[in-house]
Formats: sequence, C-alpha cells, structure tokens
Amino acid sequence: MRKRKQAGQIVTIGDAYYVRFWQRANVGGEIVRKRCSRRLGEIPKGYRSKHAPDSILKAAEDVMREISESPITADRLITLAHFAENIFLPWVEEHLRPSTYRGYKFIWQYHLKPGSNRFRGCLRDVRTHDVQNWLDEIDRISRKQLHKNTLMRCKSTLSGLFKLAKRLGYFDGVNPVADTAISPHALEAEETHAYSLEEIYDILAVLPEPACTAFATAAFTGLRHGEIAGLEWADYHDGQLWVARSIWNGTVNEPKTRKSKAPVPIIKQLADRLEMHRLRSVKQRPREAAGTPQKLDPIFANSVGGRLNLNNMLAREILPALNRCVHCGVSEGRPHLKQDHDYERDVSIPQWRGWHACRRGLASNLNRLGIDDSVIQRMLRHSNVNITQTFYIKSTGDDVRVAMEKIEQDYVAKTAVRLSRDSDRTLNHDSGAPLESVN
Repeated sequence: MRKRKQAGQIVTIGDAYYVRFWQRANVGGEIVRKRCSRRLGEIPKGYRSKHAPDSILKAAEDVMREISESPITADRLITLAHFAENIFLPWVEEHLRPSTYRGYKFIWQYHLKPGSNRFRGCLRDVRTHDVQNWLDEIDRISRKQLHKNTLMRCKSTLSGLFKLAKRLGYFDGVNPVADTAISPHALEAEETHAYSLEEIYDILAVLPEPACTAFATAAFTGLRHGEIAGLEWADYHDGQLWVARSIWNGTVNEPKTRKSKAPVPIIKQLADRLEMHRLRSVKQRPREAAGTPQKLDPIFANSVGGRLNLNNMLAREILPALNRCVHCGVSEGRPHLKQDHDYERDVSIPQWRGWHACRRGLASNLNRLGIDDSVIQRMLRHSNVNITQTFYIKSTGDDVRVAMEKIEQDYVAKTAVRLSRDSDRTLNHDSGAPLESVN
C-alpha cells in the first residue's frame, strides 16, 4: 500500500514546538492508526509571533520526509519497551549465556525501563539525545551513587538492543547510542584486587580440604569460577587441565570463548594436591547403586557425588577459615557469640577478595617474575593481549618503587662511565659552570 504523504501540524506544548502526524503502528500485535508527535525544538525566548520560525518549519519538513521515506513497515513500528521485553530479552536468553541474559534483564528492569516508558514515540524514533537523557536521568535518580561501570553496562545494553533492532528491521539508521557519553561525575569503579604470592600461601595455610585444593586450582591455573566447578577427572591428563565446560547457577555451558577451551598446564605442587584430593574423593565417594554406573565424576564433588557449588564452599569453609578472631581464633558470626569478648578480625590472615582475584593474581605474579605478557595471555586464554594488560596485570607500590630504583641505578652507572672517559678539558658536571665549546 502506498503511503499517503503528510505535511504534519506544528503545535506548541509547554516551551517547545512539536509536529503532529498520523501513522499506522503495531500496538499489541494489531495494526492501528494513531496520532504521534515529534519534538522540533524550544520556543525562542521573547518570540511572540503566531507562526513558527523558519528553522522549525525546516525541521518539520525533515521529520515528515523521514517518516514518509522510512523503509520500516507498520508491523515493525513498536515501542522500545515492547521490543526490549518481547524480542530483545528473549533473543538474548536463547542465543547468549545465561549470565549475560541475567545481566541484561537486570539492567533493563531497574535502570532503563523507567526512562524508556516515558518516551512517547516508537523505537524507530529514538535519537541520540533521547538515549543521552536516559543515561543522565539514571545517574541523577541514583543520586550519583552508581559507578561508571554500571552506566557503561546500561549503555552497552541499549547498544546491543538497537543493533538487533536494525538487523530485524525495527530500526534504520545510525545506532543512537554510539555518540552518547557517561557522566564525568559518576563514581569511579573500585580498583580490583590481585592476590600476591604471599597472600596465596597464607590463605592455603589456613583453609581446610577440599577448599584448599579448589583455591590452589584457581590461584595456580587462573581458571574461572564456573570452569573450576565444571572440572571432571577425565579433563585432567598429560599434566594439564582441559577446560571443556563452565557451570553457572547449576547450568552446564560451553566455555566463555573458543580460546577458553585451551588446556592449562599445572605445576607440580598443584599436581600433588590434586592427587591427594583424588585419593580422598575415592574414599568419600557414595556407594553406587548395583549395576548403575556413575554419570558424573567431578573433581570437586558434593556429598552425593554431584558437582560442588563453590559458593556454598565459600560460605561454609573459606570465609569461616579466613575471618577468625585475633584473640581466640574462633570464626566470626554465630560461633563467636559464646565468647566473652568482642570479635576482632585477625589481620594477619588475608581477606577474601573473590575467585577472580586468583585469576588476576596469576597474571600479576607471572608478570613480576618476568614472563612475557603474550605468554600470560595464552595462560589466561584471553582473545587479546590488551585485555590481559589492562584488567589483569596489577602493579603494586613495591613494583613502582623497584622500577624507579632500577632507573636510578642505571643512570648512576652510565654517568660514571661517561665521566671516566672525559678528558681534563671537559666541563665538570657538578661544577655549575656554563657550557662552552671545546675544539
């Protein structure tokens, strides 16, 4: 059906000009004719004429031309909220990892949905300034308590939404998220932690089994939390751990990327721990039903032979071992209630910084030992060495101090060599005399 060309009607609403027009759109799966409007610009201060300025007339012409020439059909003229909840999020759930879906859904529900619901146009009508207003509003409503990383996730979620909309024919043109910016006043993200070798040794000294072996696996291989939970004894051979799966909230997934499937070599100390852990696991393994082979043989198993939940291990074994009272050695919380003194944590035991701090720790410790960054990248199975250098290799104050001492020593050594080669007629560097040419 040929579209009827409209001129549109310019009206004033509040302190701005709008152009009104009719269009057929998809509302709840039904094509209906509805009245729409598009903002053109503010009314100039002191402007008293009943007629709109020429700039507003030109803007209205551009809007109506864009609408009449739009390749988007009526069945794809839907609101942003409708597209997000009925097309985008279901697509993410079907095609991407469960953790990605959960993150996108959370960002949409708690940050993006309120602002987008107040947008009166269709998805096709969203422009860069609309997205910028939403991002600014999110920062303002949160009273500037959100970190920049959270705002960046909001921005990347919207960007992914419009990319899918463009591929499916719901949007046409440049992605309106591309030129938006995060508020420079947003909170900076907290610096992530990387376990030093000293912290790793101190933690291993106080953890019980099997938490000790699980932490050692994380610290000396750099495997991700879900990859450790997904390890099976069949994956351990030829002195390497072969990453074949990842567990997230009990769901078995493929590893994060294709490069994540690469084998990870293990050091002798970890190999010895794994062998002892295997022997303990065989003794503690529950009896199998007669004639029924065991389906799973996870390296870290629970009491019934299934995959051990590392978060449960963290709560039941790791945190109680690390959070001990300096006076009595009893764990924080309920176990300490019966003591006759207040709890005071033993600061000689390192704090728990998360499983991923082991991964960052491996990168940082290898870097301090002089290992090339490209080798560390392959060890962590990153797709790009820049990721390793930017987010995983952490420099400490001692590293900087040692580096500056090396510069100082190098400068002193080279200065001494140069002075030893000088003749009697060369200017004394410490005399403060002016420079002069020497023939």
